[in-house]
Formats: sequence, C-alpha cells, structure tokens
Amino acid sequence: MRVVCIVPAAGLGARLKSGADKPFVTLGKKPILAHTLGALVKIPFIDRIIVSVSSRNIKKAQKLLKRYKFEKKCSIVKGGKRRTYSVQNALLKAGDADFVLIHDGARPFITEGVVKKVLSASKKYGAAICAMPVKQTIKQSTDNFFIKSTPNRAFLQNAQTPQGFRKDLIVKAYKRFGKMIATDDASLVEKLKIKVKIVKGSSRNIKITTPEDLALAKVLASRKKVVRL
Repeated sequence: MRVVCIVPAAGLGARLKSGADKPFVTLGKKPILAHTLGALVKIPFIDRIIVSVSSRNIKKAQKLLKRYKFEKKCSIVKGGKRRTYSVQNALLKAGDADFVLIHDGARPFITEGVVKKVLSASKKYGAAICAMPVKQTIKQSTDNFFIKSTPNRAFLQNAQTPQGFRKDLIVKAYKRFGKMIATDDASLVEKLKIKVKIVKGSSRNIKITTPEDLALAKVLASRKKVVRL
C-alpha cells in the first residue's frame, strides 16, 4: 500500500498581512512550510510528499527542500489560484498511490498520531478527515445579518487536515467537481454521496491564516515540551 501526501501551499496569505508569501513566513527560525514538511517527512508510512506552490515560489520552494534535506521524499508542482487547482495538479503526479492524504501547508503542528488515525479510517471507510468539536454557539445569518437559525453544536465539527481518501475516490471527485469552489477536499467527495468518517484531530493543529493565528503559532512553537492534545 502506497501513501502520497499532497500539501497545498500556493496561497499568498493576504489575510496574514506579512511581508512574505504565507508558506515562507518565518515561524521561530524556519518558514512555516519547513515546519509542516519537517513533521510530515518523519512519518514512516508516508511514501511521497507532493507540494503545490505558486509559480513565483517554485525556485524558493526547491531551495527550501535542499536546505532542510527534504528532497528524497518531497517534490514540487505548480499550484493554482484556487486550492482545488493546486490539489488537482498534485493528483496528476500521485502515480501508483493507493491512498492520498491532503494536508494544508499552513498547519505546521500536525502529529503522526493524528495522521495515523486519518489514514486508518480512510482504509476502512474510503474517506476520512480529522476535526474538533465546535465549542462556541454558531448562528446562521440571513443576507442582511439577522439570525436565521441556531444549529445544535453537538453535531458541528471544525474540519482540519489531513484529509485522507482512496486515490480512486478523490480522483473521481476532482474530475467531476474540481472546478467548483471548495474550501476542503472532503466536500467534493461528499458530492459523490460517499460517507466521510470523522476522527478526532488536535487543538494544536491550527491553520495559520491571520496575524492572530501567527501569534498563537509562535507561542506553540516556542514551547520546549509539546503537549499532545
């Protein structure tokens, strides 16, 4: 069984308001992308990692792989303006993979334990994601911002990555629905009427999107002892 991990990292990070494109924003002494890939390359059951970056960052990403000695396990492909385009380009290079994991380049605190749970559930059910229960009350609003409904938060989950799929399922989903706007890959598989299993993620598995996220990430990265949550 061969496992390929796709890492979409073509986002420029406008909401982060930094001087660099998001994958190369420094977290501690290393770029965010280096932290993410550093965690993934150590996971023994991931055979290959395919990183999608914007065309203007291909050379920079190649230098990053060499600097941190990730070349043996990682390769670079050109990403797109949308996340779906970046994943689609990487899927073309997935080759003989049996399972595909897709993990955001801006989630540097992923652990082997979470990845293992997602992959195990993917093997059993064909598709799986990690997620955390919603803690706050969620309100659905109307177009003019009045409350429309209050969903029962007992059934609400904050989706995370990695998300794992049998390769044939995720390829089929992208062939049919890849041109649609989607914020995660599971939503495309759901359109195939496939049930996607949820396993517990981690409260540390944050996605760095805003300056506040980056501030929290710096605190997490500075801790000498990592607490597995």
